[in-house]
Amino acid sequence: MKPAADKRADFLLEVGCEEIPAGMIARAAEELQVTLEKYLASENLLEGGAIEAFGAPRRLVVMARAIRLRQPDASQEITGPPKSVAFDAVGRATKAAESFAAKQGVPVNKLAVVSTPRGDYLAVRKIIPGRAASAILSELLPRAIAEIPWPRSMYWTGTAGPHFIRPIRWLVALLGGRVVPFEIGGVRSGKVSLGHRFLGKGKIALGGVKDYERKLRASFVVARPAERRKKIERETRALAARKGLHVHEDPKLLELVTYLNEYPAAILGDFEAEFLDLPEEILVTVMRDHQKYFAVERKDGALAPHFLAVINLPTDRAGLVRAGHERVLRARFADARFFWQADQRCRLADYLPKLAHVTYESRLGSYHDKVERMRTLARWLAEQWFAGGIPQSSVAAADRAAELAKCDLATEMVREFTELQGIVGGLYAKAQGEPEEVAWAIYDHYRPAGPDDAIPRNLTGCGLALADKFDALVGCFAAGLVPSGSSDPFALRRAALGVVRILLERKLPLSLSAAVAAAAGALASHTPRMSVSQEVQRQVLEFIVDRARFILRERAGFAYDEINAALAAGADDLVDTVKRLEAIKAIRRTKNFEPLAVSFKRIRKILEKAGPPSAWRLAAVRPELFAEEAEKRLHTAARGAAEQAGEHKRAARYREALQGIAELRPAVDRFFDEVLVMAEDEAVRKNRLTLLAELLAEFSTIADFAEIVAAEK
Repeated sequence: MKPAADKRADFLLEVGCEEIPAGMIARAAEELQVTLEKYLASENLLEGGAIEAFGAPRRLVVMARAIRLRQPDASQEITGPPKSVAFDAVGRATKAAESFAAKQGVPVNKLAVVSTPRGDYLAVRKIIPGRAASAILSELLPRAIAEIPWPRSMYWTGTAGPHFIRPIRWLVALLGGRVVPFEIGGVRSGKVSLGHRFLGKGKIALGGVKDYERKLRASFVVARPAERRKKIERETRALAARKGLHVHEDPKLLELVTYLNEYPAAILGDFEAEFLDLPEEILVTVMRDHQKYFAVERKDGALAPHFLAVINLPTDRAGLVRAGHERVLRARFADARFFWQADQRCRLADYLPKLAHVTYESRLGSYHDKVERMRTLARWLAEQWFAGGIPQSSVAAADRAAELAKCDLATEMVREFTELQGIVGGLYAKAQGEPEEVAWAIYDHYRPAGPDDAIPRNLTGCGLALADKFDALVGCFAAGLVPSGSSDPFALRRAALGVVRILLERKLPLSLSAAVAAAAGALASHTPRMSVSQEVQRQVLEFIVDRARFILRERAGFAYDEINAALAAGADDLVDTVKRLEAIKAIRRTKNFEPLAVSFKRIRKILEKAGPPSAWRLAAVRPELFAEEAEKRLHTAARGAAEQAGEHKRAARYREALQGIAELRPAVDRFFDEVLVMAEDEAVRKNRLTLLAELLAEFSTIADFAEIVAAEK
């Protein structure tokens, strides 16, 4: 017969509640899984067994196939007094030994002597019996459920009671088919679940993991999100295919409807073809964001006058649900057509004065103020690129695009469909005859809106997007609106990532410090009550560079020490930084590069130990003070390498420059083998330190070699 600690059983937890917001379910299930895995592993109840967690609108579920029914017994060694104190000269136990034995509940002759780094001590080894898993789970489960980090929570039993995203209505907790007793907010755990809110067949008595999904499905609940997602995909594709159409791909909407429904089914609806005269972006937005419908496309990619809805019912045989959805969508499209026609009665620029009454942020003024700042920045950026020889950089187009960029915020269309800001402005600009370059710039200027979103499609759009983002970053930092934790109401992290992606993907040379200073100047000019200190500008630069680190590591695939080395040598021009990174990556495995990096680390440590800044760091090297042949050779080699590296750097041939620097390794190695840097003669010592300081400074402009981590051999 197996010992109790070797017996395993399956475990089921279900937290039943009112409908959880769809966008929060997956994250909550993941957090609950991680928390329970941590707790069960710490209690030695989970050994090699996996926990899985998932959710649906009215429930969070945790399953485990093999939980120990009892903890293994634990052995504990308790030390007491030193042996020298526990026994007298003839080996008899003293009062100290007797007191220790009595306290531990064992006779003196059961005490042992153990050796420790501090000497020999008395000790007793105790066996601590393992606790029953059910008792441990009764304590852990309420704590784990309460620790789910919801964006917001609510009380439903009074302010002194527990809080959760929605009121908890039932709890299921079964270990090996037996109830694990606990309580949250007056709701006691049991073995009874509930099915579909409207189609369910009353209470469902569960036996555990094995019958959970089967019994819930019989009560019209598909418990696993993956199964719900597959069902939705299968049915929507089949319905579209019957008409020779296909579903407009929308992964985010698919994820949303997966968590909106417990028993999803797809239906195909129609709308009047006359609505297809509206821009596709408006139609898709109305269907997706307001009605949670999938658009349907013809083979050529054009929208068809149909939609796919996902309902929380098994079927709609009579078509009543479909008719209701068609009626609602028809009204939404009619509203959109009315707004489109009403907004077109005046030019987009006519909305600009209205922005003076739309607040951007109380300290940063109105959107009209923001537009003026963006115009200043957009013109400045276009001038930089025009002066740098980048074609298609038009100052006039940049100014016009910035002037019109935010005008759609005052239109009826965007007031009703806020998701279309920017897009509506671009559509209106195009419909009203603005140059295509300007219209697309307005359309794209919020991009990239996420990690997978494209950057603006033309140079004017890139400049406009950068102007918008630099203004937001500098203005919000100056107003003290720095992101903290999960709080980032002005999406500054996204703005900084957007700056980095636009510059790198478009390969735009731009001084970040100059751009931040230009944004600070625009803020001071157009919002006089605001000023931007040098410290705030430094913080903004660090914020952007931190996002650049992420992009370079996660998306570009550079090693962290290569990134540190390149950024330490300069991070003002990100395009140039990438060129230097590519050079570092290309030659880091050559025979001299990493050993020289080790030597540069040594140089840095020597200089740091030499004390605070002093004359040797500022003075020139004095060759007449060289006493050793090795320091003479290093000085000569370094001067020659510096001249060659300088030529390569000016031509952006960074790989060749780094290769030339790496060839200094023999001279550096010989210097450290033969020269005592910290010589007794003060003048000689300072001269050698100055040589090393010059070497470090001269050859750290492409990459800080000291940041490179040498591979272990």
